[in-house]
Amino acid sequence: MSQKIHRRNFLERLTLALTTAIATPISGITDSMRVSHPPKKEKMNPILNIKPLGFQWETADPFLFCVHHEDYFPEGNEFMGPNKSHLQNRHLGDDFIIKDGFRMYHGKKVPGFPGHPHRGFETITVVRKGLVDHADSLGAAGRYGNGDVQWMTAGKGVQHSEMFPLLKSNEPNPLELFQIWLNLPSKSKMVEPHFKMLWKEDIPNYVHSDSKELKTNVEVIVGNLYGHVAPTPPPDSWAANSKNEVAIWNLKMQANATFKLPKASEGVNRTLYFYEGNEITIGTETVGKYRAIEVLGSAEIEIVAGNEGASILVLQGKPIGEQVMQYGPFVMNTKEEISQAFEDYHRTQFGGWPWPKYDQVHAKEKPRFAKHADGRLEEKVI
Repeated sequence: MSQKIHRRNFLERLTLALTTAIATPISGITDSMRVSHPPKKEKMNPILNIKPLGFQWETADPFLFCVHHEDYFPEGNEFMGPNKSHLQNRHLGDDFIIKDGFRMYHGKKVPGFPGHPHRGFETITVVRKGLVDHADSLGAAGRYGNGDVQWMTAGKGVQHSEMFPLLKSNEPNPLELFQIWLNLPSKSKMVEPHFKMLWKEDIPNYVHSDSKELKTNVEVIVGNLYGHVAPTPPPDSWAANSKNEVAIWNLKMQANATFKLPKASEGVNRTLYFYEGNEITIGTETVGKYRAIEVLGSAEIEIVAGNEGASILVLQGKPIGEQVMQYGPFVMNTKEEISQAFEDYHRTQFGGWPWPKYDQVHAKEKPRFAKHADGRLEEKVI
C-alpha cells in the first residue's frame, strides 16, 4: 500500500512539473503547428519568427517540445551523487532551481528522473556531455552519453527512469543534453513500446568547408543531409517514413563560417535553435544568441556564424496535423484518451517496475551499454 501511495504522489509531482516547467497542455491545432506562406515581398525573407530560448524550447508540429539540460555537476560520492553539502537547502524530489551550477530534478541522492510513465509519443535524448543511466518497465536498461542518442517510443505505455550518475569522484561531472519529444499520429499512439540506441560511432558527422575553408560539423542524428543518412528510426515513429522529412541536425560552426541548409518540401516545419555563440546571420538579418528561429522550410537557408562560432540544433518535419491533448507525461488526441491513460497506468503500472529502485543507477564500473527487452546486449567503451 505504501508503495502505491509513493508512486501516486510522485506521479502527481511529475505531472505538475511537466505541465508547468516543461510541457504546456495543448488543445487543438495551434498556429505554431501550421506553416503559412510569408507575405509576398520583392525579396523573400526566410525567417518567419524569432523567440528567446528558456529552459523549455517551443517547437512546431510534429515535435512537442525540447528541453536543453546543462548542469555543472560536482565530484561524485560513493552513491554516484553529489556530496551532502550540495544537497542542503534543496527541495529534493522536485528541484528544478539551479544551485551551485546544477539541478537535482526529481532525484534525492542521484540527480535525474526516477521511474515515471509515458504514453502516446516518443522521447529522443541527445547527450552532448556526461552519461545517463536508463531503466524501463520492459526490462531494458542502458548507460549512454558523450554523443550517444537514446530513442524511446512510449506507444501504449511504458515507465522509464533517466538518472545522471556522477561517475568521477575526483573531478566535476558536467552534463549537457537535449530531450526532444516527438509526437505520434493517432494510428500509432497505442503501438508496442520500443527502445533504441543511436551510438555516437554510428551517427554521421558531416564536415563542410566553405569557400574560405572555414568548417561546419553536422551531426546527422535523424534524416538525410547532403547524402549523409542517419541511423534508422524506430519502426512506428513519424520519422520512419522518409516522406515526412523529419530531421534532427546539430551544427557546430567555426567563427565566421558559412553553411547552407537545403530546401525541404512545401509545408515542412523547420526551426533553428541557436544555443552557443554570440550571433548568426540568416539572409540579411543578424540574430543574437540563445534564440529560436522559425524559418521557411521550402527555402534554402544560408547561415553565417559570428566571430565566436555557433552551435545550432535544427528540428524539422512534416506536421502530423492532428489535435493534440497533452497532460503531464501523456500525449493523446482527446480528453477521454488522457483520462484512459491515467486509469490504465494506475491499474497496470504499464507492466510494473522490474528494478530494485525507481532511481536505478548501474554499477560504477559499467561501460556504455544497452540491454534490450529481448535480452540482446550491446556494449561500448566509455
